[in-house]
Amino acid sequence: MSVAVYAHRGASGTHPENTEAAFAEALRLGVEAVELDVHLSLDQEMVVIHDDTVDRTSDGSGQVRHLKWEQIGALDAGSWFDARFAGQRFLKLDEALDILEGDVRLNVHAKAHELDRAELATRVVRRLVDRKLLGRAFFASDQQTLALARRVNQHLAICNLSIEPVGNYILRSRAVGSEILQPGNRVTTPELVTAAHAQGMEVNPFYADEEDEMQRLIDCGVDGILTNYPEKLQMLLQGQKASGDKES
Repeated sequence: MSVAVYAHRGASGTHPENTEAAFAEALRLGVEAVELDVHLSLDQEMVVIHDDTVDRTSDGSGQVRHLKWEQIGALDAGSWFDARFAGQRFLKLDEALDILEGDVRLNVHAKAHELDRAELATRVVRRLVDRKLLGRAFFASDQQTLALARRVNQHLAICNLSIEPVGNYILRSRAVGSEILQPGNRVTTPELVTAAHAQGMEVNPFYADEEDEMQRLIDCGVDGILTNYPEKLQMLLQGQKASGDKES
């Protein structure tokens, strides 16, 4: 069974996360899927960023939901990672989707808050529908946000990120119509993967950056792995394929 390589926030181990540079590198590597995060700004723009604030990944400060896009878009989102990425900017969701064209699968993580949960879910789903991306994109979030997203479009593929309690994760995911699971790597076991597969669910753990953990997850029978170092995972998988070809 082949394991899909999910570039977490793009190739974020070697490039500034959730930027054009990180996404372009993931595409250059030929990964099967790319994960990206979306928040709403003060003026309701869908901004591709992981954190609640711009502090860690830019030269600015402040909560995303308290800043207008004009302020966010003017920030340098690359220099914090390395001087050679100076000038990289935060992206709107549409800009990220323009970059991520082709057949790469899209893991769109909606970072919802109580005050903007319904608005974020509605805007993201409608954008995926309008751009005819339901065939290769899925919506990942907590269970409450997933329920709202499914009301917008019942055909939307969803991924349940409400992992705890792990004991009934599969049951809860099935109840909300989620066929994609993203358990933490530490709770991913062969037993969990087998049980999920028995329910027709795919399992893509978050995350693995070291070869030992990548291999452990592969041995668990997972369908994909989120990683900040997609090239490292590709090389591991290619090495295994070459070894298997020699044996056959």
